[in-house]
Amino acid sequence: MSVTIRDVEKVAQLAKLDFSHDQKVELARQLDEIVAYMEKLRELDTDDLQATFHVQDLDNVFRDDETKPSISQESALQNAPRVNRGYFSVPKAIG
Repeated sequence: MSVTIRDVEKVAQLAKLDFSHDQKVELARQLDEIVAYMEKLRELDTDDLQATFHVQDLDNVFRDDETKPSISQESALQNAPRVNRGYFSVPKAIG
């Protein structure tokens, strides 16, 4: 399969992009190389390979959730520039 300038123009139109003729030629060449590489990968025999999500065996790296002592609400708020009813008060971000 060969990527043509017409293919690039169609994708550019769908993406609402505008390219010069030289850019279209270069994009067509680059996309054609990508497609050719994908076709080469398609030649590989992967029938006997087990499907994996990772190339390395990974174990669950998460630790169990445990409640631990923390600072009090008053301590957390003592250096806050503004406090409102026991919570941090921040400037309004959306008008």
